[in-house]
Amino acid sequence: MSRRRRGVLLGGLSLLLGGLAASDIGGREAALRQQVGPLAPVLVTRVALPAGARLSRGRLAVRKVPQRWAPAGSFASPEQVDGLRLAVAAPAGADLVAGMVDDGRTAAGAPVRAGERVADIVAVGSPRLIVAGVHVDVLVTRADGDGAGRTSLALEDVEVLAARSAPEARSDDGAEHVAASLRVTVRQAVYLGAAQSFAREIRLLPRAAGDDRRAGRGLSVGSELLR
Repeated sequence: MSRRRRGVLLGGLSLLLGGLAASDIGGREAALRQQVGPLAPVLVTRVALPAGARLSRGRLAVRKVPQRWAPAGSFASPEQVDGLRLAVAAPAGADLVAGMVDDGRTAAGAPVRAGERVADIVAVGSPRLIVAGVHVDVLVTRADGDGAGRTSLALEDVEVLAARSAPEARSDDGAEHVAASLRVTVRQAVYLGAAQSFAREIRLLPRAAGDDRRAGRGLSVGSELLR
């Protein structure tokens, strides 16, 4: 075999092996993306910043994380907070979330009155209906001893301070979820914190504007309703 022909064969073999290697890497990347899920942009601090520091592009960066692991209340781009100030000190690389930013609407602290707290929960609900300013009822479903569910009206007429879609929490039945910040009492905040752990499901029901009628907190329905 001539030297030229041998060179052509070796070149062709190299191209073939290179193509196979690229195909294998591409397949592994696709499998990894499928396991991790879609990525979401999350705004982080580029350097350590003290409380009161003004936020700007040079002090911020965007990293991509699996959407299901993106923190509630996070920002996606520097434009969303440009010119605002930090309400608390933040180390370099910290995820920037709504509670860390002073938007000027409150002089200090959270936007609640004395004796109130902000409770952050992830619950079943429509992100198109559950938005800042609306009032909701909170339903909590827990499993009975026999595995059947019992749903209770836990809280009524609760104000939503902030809300966003939470596709990372979408359940097997396809129900939409929202990450919501609610204005509640201390006792209610403790209950909701516990409910996130013990409840099979938390659901938010938006109320009509101005509707302050009460159905009776503690109203509970179990599987006997279906019989």
